[in-house]
Amino acid sequence: MKLNQRGLLIVISGPSGVGKGTVRKALFDMKNHNLVYSVSMTTRSPRENEVDGRDYYFVTRDEFEKNIQEDKFLEWAEFVGQYYGTPKDKVEEFLEQGKEVVLEIEVEGALQVREKMKDAVFIFIVPPSKKALYDRLKSRGTEAPEIIEQRFKKAENEFNLAYKYDYIVVNDDVNNAADRIMAIIRAEHARVERTFHNYMKMLEE
Repeated sequence: MKLNQRGLLIVISGPSGVGKGTVRKALFDMKNHNLVYSVSMTTRSPRENEVDGRDYYFVTRDEFEKNIQEDKFLEWAEFVGQYYGTPKDKVEEFLEQGKEVVLEIEVEGALQVREKMKDAVFIFIVPPSKKALYDRLKSRGTEAPEIIEQRFKKAENEFNLAYKYDYIVVNDDVNNAADRIMAIIRAEHARVERTFHNYMKMLEE
């Protein structure tokens, strides 16, 4: 019997450039999981190899602002001139189906979700060093130097918000980081506050 019938919301977050997307992809490449990815919406342009509807929903500024007005986001934020947000209808639908829903979002968005989804699991991804973070931001080759500096300064401030999360995972090696996250997910499913009610019901039957 599965003790935790409702799905689990897993928020993978951290400063820009820590490798959230790479870790998330490695997590989904693992076998025998029940994970679904909640695709975010953004107004930024697709990067090379990014596909609309798979990596992000790429929309215009007007479309995004219409969704804000209609309260269709679980969270949203504006970052270096672009909007990012999580459509809430899909998240709730997946949770009701018992899925493990993974959000990969920026720090500001994660803190908004923390206010609304108290039973979600919040994982803060960090680089092995500040130098490693700066090198990653530069190696993308997709942004101007001033944008890289903005992202790096913002990241330095966001490291101080790690205490608001449930777990910290160092992305020193992508597969190791994914293994740690999977271990966290399995452990969270067995937490007493998630399972006690169903466990007592099972004993009565």
